[in-house]
Amino acid sequence: MKEQIFILENYKAFEPRHIFECGQCFRWNIQEDGSYTGVFKGNVLNVKKENNKIIFKGMCEDNIINIVNDYFDLDTNYEQIKEKLSKIDNYLKQSIEFGNGIRILNQDLWETIISFIISANNNIPRIKGIIERISKKYGNEIIWNNQKYYTFPTPESLNRATVEELRTLGLGFRDKRVYDTTKMIINGEVTLEELKNEKDTNKLREKLLTLPGVGPKVADCIMLFGLKRFEVFPIDVWVRRVMNELYIKNEDETKVNKKEIENLAIQKYDKLAGLAQQYLFYWKRETA
Repeated sequence: MKEQIFILENYKAFEPRHIFECGQCFRWNIQEDGSYTGVFKGNVLNVKKENNKIIFKGMCEDNIINIVNDYFDLDTNYEQIKEKLSKIDNYLKQSIEFGNGIRILNQDLWETIISFIISANNNIPRIKGIIERISKKYGNEIIWNNQKYYTFPTPESLNRATVEELRTLGLGFRDKRVYDTTKMIINGEVTLEELKNEKDTNKLREKLLTLPGVGPKVADCIMLFGLKRFEVFPIDVWVRRVMNELYIKNEDETKVNKKEIENLAIQKYDKLAGLAQQYLFYWKRETA
């Protein structure tokens, strides 16, 4: 691999901070100059926005233009999506204006599954640290600008880890869940291909829920961030809070029923519920 560079000019709906800080990914870190460096699939990339230019530079397995187009889903017209969602109500319009540069990444499904199992009852700095340690121990090294980066391990590579080894990496109660899920994938009890090919969202959710450590919220995150199912609406404390404050208005937000939120989201946002969720989540968390 050798360093490559690609520059996008006058491209709308792309703001690195919005993309990397909206809760969908864990391997992108802000640099001193405000750019972001991340590892995804077999690539290390730095993304910097300067005025009307977005500069991508790094070590890529393939042509950097193809890599960037695919990972950042540049062929999807987010201007049209935002225009459609903005007409639903002023709350959503306001949240879209706040996070106007969000895009849902085309992330690796396997990495997304393990990352969101790790995310359960966890905070983002800790999640990032755990994933980084797993990658350093079981992934492949890439050296760029005299720094070492590590790819996320394949199922085969992570299958070498014992529960005890995972525990030393700080996974806590999630060590057994990651271990068991890896075994299920390796043994073909659930395959990544069947998950990718399952067209029915409810059946897909059922299959994901058979994986240890995957509950309803984690399953929805995997579907939205690993399989681009825009119709699902993951609900965490921030989403419950914003949906209650804007629409439901229960005095005790902890008593707001998940089903009530889901039904409201489907009714209001239909097939773009997952994208609406990202704008609302980012807006609420960043302005809290």
